[in-house]
Amino acid sequence: MSKDDDDESDNERSSRKPNPIDAHVGTRVRLRRMLLGMSQEKLGEHLGLTFQQVQKYEKGVNRIGASRLFDLSRVLGVPVQFFYDEAPADLVDSALAPGFAERPTESYVIEFLSTREGLELNKAFVKITDPRVRRSVVELVRSLGGEEPID
Repeated sequence: MSKDDDDESDNERSSRKPNPIDAHVGTRVRLRRMLLGMSQEKLGEHLGLTFQQVQKYEKGVNRIGASRLFDLSRVLGVPVQFFYDEAPADLVDSALAPGFAERPTESYVIEFLSTREGLELNKAFVKITDPRVRRSVVELVRSLGGEEPID
């Protein structure tokens, strides 16, 4: 690698766009925090941070160090691996042996569940106890989304 290559990669790192892995980890922090019904302020209190620092972690603007990630896993009640789960396939190391790597689920599901609407819809849906009503809700949402019903 030449000196020009080093300068170029330094410029890429210092640009405003977050590193994709940092952004993914931040999204997972936000997802878990929201699933627990915890505010950014409350999470910050547990970690000795301001809610603005938590915001920056969740957006991937600030990188989360190893010890902080460990603390986050403890406070949010998940293993450290949780923050890397569902990482987009193009970001995951391609050195994984074929047949041993789990197939990533569709990332749009995680993105949707990371939104307030997705979280609210999911929480409300799981409270429906009647299987026929649940099936009707699924069919309604499919039809509203323009998807054909599954027999």
